[in-house]
Formats: sequence, C-alpha cells, structure tokens
Amino acid sequence: MWIEKKNKLYQKFEFKNFSEAFAFMTRVAIEAEKANHHPEWKNVYNVVEIWLSTHDAGDVVTAKDERLAKKIDGLRSKA
Repeated sequence: MWIEKKNKLYQKFEFKNFSEAFAFMTRVAIEAEKANHHPEWKNVYNVVEIWLSTHDAGDVVTAKDERLAKKIDGLRSKA
C-alpha cells in the first residue's frame, strides 16, 4: 500500500529472493521509461523501496505519480 510521506508516495516491496526483486525492478524501469517518470528507489537483497514525486512540479505528488504507482502495483501482482 502506497503512503504519502514528505511529499512523496512510498511503498516497500518484499520478494522471495534477490532475483525476484531485481526482475521486478526491471519491469518497473521499463514502465517508468515509457512514462518518462523515474522513481527514487533502493534495493537490498529481496526488498525494494520506491519513492515517487514529480520533480518538475516542485518535488510533490501529482497525478503522474499516482499513475505510475498504479502501474507498479499491477507489476507486483504479476510477480
């Protein structure tokens, strides 16, 4: 579940192992590139943390972030 924190949408995703986490990040990267909207993220072993905000809107949450978050949720459900 995404939470809004400090003008960013945030979610933590956990996977069975590093390979699954990395595969998820690859799918997110493809969608982010299509949307020309790139997340701030961190990966440690099987955990991926993602923060979304729109930089050109002053680093706040916009509809662009909401759309990418929804796409990311769809990718997670396919993992």
